[in-house]
Amino acid sequence: MSETPASQQTLEPLVELLGVEKAFGTQKVLRGVDLKLFESETLVVIGRSGSGKSVTIKHVVGLEAPDRGQVLVFGRDMAKLSRKERDQARLRMGYLFQSSALLNWMTIEENVELPLLEHRADLSASERRQLVAEKLKLVEMEAAAGKYPGQISGGMKKRAALARAIVLGPRIILYDEPTSGLDPVIARTIDEVIANTGKTLKASQVVVTHDMDSAYRVGHRIAMLYEGRIIASGTPEEIKSTNHPVVQQFITGSPHGPITDGLLAQNKH
Repeated sequence: MSETPASQQTLEPLVELLGVEKAFGTQKVLRGVDLKLFESETLVVIGRSGSGKSVTIKHVVGLEAPDRGQVLVFGRDMAKLSRKERDQARLRMGYLFQSSALLNWMTIEENVELPLLEHRADLSASERRQLVAEKLKLVEMEAAAGKYPGQISGGMKKRAALARAIVLGPRIILYDEPTSGLDPVIARTIDEVIANTGKTLKASQVVVTHDMDSAYRVGHRIAMLYEGRIIASGTPEEIKSTNHPVVQQFITGSPHGPITDGLLAQNKH
């Protein structure tokens, strides 16, 4: 499904996390995350539930600020931007929440139109309708434009939320567990929509998930987050063939290995 983008060796990253640390109270979640996102690639961040994947992408969009380290987006340190500059950077990013976060009292069409009403006052009503229709068509949701969120399935809600996330034409799209709670057939359709969206919009994408089937389908590159750090990064084939014991246990779902051994050791204490 995914085609590897052009060589990244000479490209400047759109997003770069440098030694990012984050704690909530006494709980250290990120312990020095180093990560890069390049032009027109889909980067998948894998890891166990509660490993800090969602916290990582919240740093990219500026919903969280690092305790230590830097988050560079479009070459600028997010922590050093003014509120106005940070808001401008966010307009170039789309964020798909795990819950979809659609407003139940608005139709799908009205939900998708919201960012245009807030940020594109220069557009006429007909221009807004055209943009909404284009994005709904891209995610194969045009037939549900007049329905309400309570009238559509979980997979359709994800696609509608994606249409809203991309209606402003972002350069970067962030996905928080996009296939969570979906059956395998619907999850695969979401993966196809993600791959097609990135290709059509020529956008760079970060997908956080613990669904390995999804990771292999959409990722140009996969990075694993474990105990607050990125412990491996590579193409899907490189990840599949790695000798790293933690990565191997995670991607195969084996009940035996360093992950479960570590949990047993923690429980004894």
